[in-house]
Amino acid sequence: MKIIVCIKQVPNTTEIKIDPVTGTLNREGAVSIMNPDDKVGLEFALCLKDAHQAHITVVSMGPPQAKKVLYEALAMGADRAMLLTDRLFAGSDSLATSLTLAGLLKTLEYDLIITGRQAIDGDTAQVGPQIAEHLDIPQISYVNSLKFEDGYFIAVRQFEDRYQTLKATAPLLVTILGDAAKPRSLHVGRLIEATETESVELKGASDIIVDTTKLGLKGSPTKVKSTWNKVVDKQKNLLEVEPREAVKAIIDTMKKRHII
Repeated sequence: MKIIVCIKQVPNTTEIKIDPVTGTLNREGAVSIMNPDDKVGLEFALCLKDAHQAHITVVSMGPPQAKKVLYEALAMGADRAMLLTDRLFAGSDSLATSLTLAGLLKTLEYDLIITGRQAIDGDTAQVGPQIAEHLDIPQISYVNSLKFEDGYFIAVRQFEDRYQTLKATAPLLVTILGDAAKPRSLHVGRLIEATETESVELKGASDIIVDTTKLGLKGSPTKVKSTWNKVVDKQKNLLEVEPREAVKAIIDTMKKRHII
């Protein structure tokens, strides 16, 4: 079994700054981590490896410093790591990103592709499903559990009010919920080995199967028109009344503001 896990390096913060000129994320100065949903996706892959001797390739797209999350993935137990890094990729929206990743995946062998549901910086939940569309393979999103039995991948999808169990054969792409499992700890020895041996393979636009006119900022149909920070309204009215009157006042206020 050959598994590919797509992971992303993201800022470890919810305070994301936007470049006012390009409308893209400004990651300068932010501490970066492996996207939490992707890390759980890697844990799912490692569980399949434990059970079926699967081979795991982790793939990421980003600047050279994104190698750090790939080293972490190798230290957790992945077998191979590849980083898509090229100036042509800069400023990619979700569509350009998914095209770029799919362009690399077309050069690889796989039975299963795993991505996180979404990244904490963009929160679009689009890249995983878009990759499946570019590759023309089945996809199962919002997966809460995954196993392999009798030649089938069996996935349980989580909805707000129910669960759905699906069976699928390879090749298949799944997107994993961030709270579906607890990722294992990395092995310090493997982390040192991965870092010292520079075991991350670097790939550029010339190494993948893709129309280069659709890459990066110029190839991204999504444009950010404007951004602004949420401001908390600190205006308040203090009423010193009996509990019954307080409840009525709260309900009346919520009705006036169309909250209820």
